[in-house]
Formats: sequence, structure tokens, C-alpha cells
Amino acid sequence: MADVALVMTEMGGDLLLDGFDLSRDDGLETAVIISLFTDRRAEPDQIPPELPQDDLRGYWGDVQPSVEGDRTGSLLWLLAREKQLPQTLARAEQYCRDALAWMVDDRVATRIDVTASYLSMGWMLIVVDIYRPQGEPVQYRYNYEWAAQSARRAA
Repeated sequence: MADVALVMTEMGGDLLLDGFDLSRDDGLETAVIISLFTDRRAEPDQIPPELPQDDLRGYWGDVQPSVEGDRTGSLLWLLAREKQLPQTLARAEQYCRDALAWMVDDRVATRIDVTASYLSMGWMLIVVDIYRPQGEPVQYRYNYEWAAQSARRAA
């Protein structure tokens, strides 16, 4: 299965070009980027008091999912104003595991491990290890600047 190739840049996700055409991705990275960095719709009780209570966000394609209950994206956006605490890292890891769980359900992977750590003020490193049914495990690393994501949306 080949998808349009996405990569993460300093400005967010970007499409790759191959000459004058879009590059293709036969691997998992595009699926991982969409899963982690698309805003999943939150439940009203998940919205922290410091965020607008009427903004639940969410991917437009989830309005009528092909499989009931399927949701695209992660809740990483809920961390926009969180402090750099161990609890924040634990929530980030859980949000990433939840966003990537479909890969195990759909048998794309047998196991997924996620580790989050702080690189510096406002920057989180997210490391995703995907264990496929055949072949070597694949690792993806993303620098996630959540404060900038929040500010960019408000502008």
C-alpha cells in the first residue's frame, strides 16, 4: 500500500515532492504522522479549564467513520498549556499509544512502544517503536513543540 509521503518539518507536516510529482510512502511513517499529529476530537470533560470549552476539535473524516467508533488523530493538542512535568510525559505517551492502537487492531503491527522525554523548554521528543509481523522493528522520532502549536492556532 502506497500513500502520499508526509514528513515532519519545523513548521509541521509537509508533503514530499519527487520532481514535479508527489512522493509515495510504502512504509508506515505517513500513517504515524497522521495518527499522532491530527487533532482527535475530545470529550467535553477532557478539555482543561484554561482551554476554550467549546473547542473539541477533531478530524472531519470522523463524522461518518467506516468503522463505528474509529477516531483519527491524537489528543496531544490537550497538552498545549501543560507544564513540563512527569505526568505530562505520561499523558503524552498514552495519547500516542491510543492514536496508534489501530495499527495493532488492524495487524499492521504486533506491538507499539512510545517514549516521551523533554528536549528543552517547550519541546518534547516522542519516540515510536513499531514491531511489524515480519521484518525488523521501525523507529520514528519527532520533536514536538506543543506551545508553538497552541500559539500558531490562536494566530
